Parts: sequence; C-alpha cells; structure tokens
Amino acid sequence: MELIADVLIDNGLLFAFLIVGVLMLVCGWLSKTLTKGRLHGSAIAIIVGLVLAYVGGAATGGEKGLADVAVFSGLGLMGGSMLRDFAIVSTAYGVDVREIRRSGAAGVLSIFLGIFVSFIVGGLVAVMFGYTDAASIATIGSGAATYIVGPVTGTAVGAGSDVIALSVAAGLLKAVVVMVGTPMIAKLIGLNNPKSAMAYGGLMGTTSGVAGGLAATDKRLVPYGAMTATFYTGMGCLLGPSVFYVAVRAIVGG
Repeated sequence: MELIADVLIDNGLLFAFLIVGVLMLVCGWLSKTLTKGRLHGSAIAIIVGLVLAYVGGAATGGEKGLADVAVFSGLGLMGGSMLRDFAIVSTAYGVDVREIRRSGAAGVLSIFLGIFVSFIVGGLVAVMFGYTDAASIATIGSGAATYIVGPVTGTAVGAGSDVIALSVAAGLLKAVVVMVGTPMIAKLIGLNNPKSAMAYGGLMGTTSGVAGGLAATDKRLVPYGAMTATFYTGMGCLLGPSVFYVAVRAIVGG
C-alpha cells in the first residue's frame, strides 16, 4: 500500500485527471438516470466536488480541501489558476469570429450590464448581512460576479480571508444556479443561436456555469457563451479592485 501511495503522490497530476474523469463519468450517469439530463452532469460534479473538498479539509484540518490529503495533492495543481486559465482560453478556439462581430453593441453592453448588476446585488447582500467596510462589500459584490473576480478583488483591497471565502462561495452558488437553470429557461428567452448565447454569457458572466448550462442546452453554443463570459471575468477583475472599490469607499467610507 505504501508503494502504491508513493506512486500516486509522485504522479499526482495524472491521478487527479483520473479521479476527475471517473467522477465525471459517474455524475454523467447520475444525470441521465436520475434527472433525464435536466440537471447536467457538470452541476452534479460541482456539488460532489464541494462535498469532497469539505470532507478532505475537515479530516485534515487544512485549507485546500481534498488536496490536503497527500495522495490527492495533484488536485491542487489541476484546480489551480494555470490549468483553469488554460481551459478558459481554450474555449475561444471554437468560436467563429464572424459570429462575434454580429453580436455588436449588444454583446458589449451585456458584459457591462451583467457586471454592474451582479456587483450591486452582491454588495447589497453584504450590507444586509452586516458588512459595512468598503473592502468587504467590494469583495463580496465582486464574488457575486464570479468566484474568480471575488478573490482577485479581495486580495487587491486587503479584505480578510473569511470575506474572500464568502466571495468564492457566492460565485460558486451563482455558477451552479446558472448551470442548472439555463436549460430550463433556454426556450423562454430564445437561447438557441450564437448571438443570444454571447449576450447570455455576457449577462451571466460565470464561465463554468454558462458553459455547463449551454452544454446541456446545445453544445454548439458553448464557445460563444464562454467567450463573452471570459471577457466578463477579465473586465470584472479590472473593475472590481478599482472603479467598484473606489465607488463603494466614496459611499460608505473606509
């Protein structure tokens, strides 16, 4: 057993891919069997992943979830920023540039509108729960945009680790809701073409949620929604610790 454990630790990233692959297969089967595809396998995988992360962190007293267990340490690298950013950028290669041009002002407007609305809602929720300092409000508001923008903003403005954790939780909740809800509302909002997918990605912003939701709706729409959602994330990372934080500080003070 020690020999096997040593091999798995030395090849942590490969083992991490194996774990995630098996998890996706199982969650895909659960999606088709229990929900008839209405709840996408990716959404189930995220929920299971969060549970496993909690169990791993609670068992070891660590801060990296399941990656705190030596055998599963490769999950820390696989789930890190390097591979995350690579996965986000890779979605752009499936996009038809001609379709992006067709989105025009609507696509750009959706990005800014989505960021502002998410930030305002998240900031108001933070105030309702008793946060009064500008750093906390800006961080949680940014987390409501995406779970990437939240930590970026929190780190830049000096928010506490507990507030940054809340911003990540807010972003993850949003991702799951978007992923689960997209197939349910797709017909109602006309989400059936590249242009509407780009507008939707810009409004929602969460790349993982939009990609998972569109995959359950129409896989051909994934690159288009992911493209504007990626721009949304980048714009949020620029605006969160600068314009949004300065605006909130001007309103509530330091």
